[in-house]
Amino acid sequence: MKANDFRNLTSVELEQKVAGFKEELFNLRFQLATGQLENPTRIRDVRKDIARAKTVLRERELGISS
Repeated sequence: MKANDFRNLTSVELEQKVAGFKEELFNLRFQLATGQLENPTRIRDVRKDIARAKTVLRERELGISS
């Protein structure tokens, strides 16, 4: 997802997305450890999505609008 997509969500929805991404990241790391991961770049993508969502949440806390 793009940062603009995250900005269109409410804060509650963003927090749910972050929780979902964290769960997905856990599962991807588990698959990596067991040798079952088919797409290793997905780990990077999920980590960046978490960062984007948290950045948007932090912008809202500080009252920064883009």
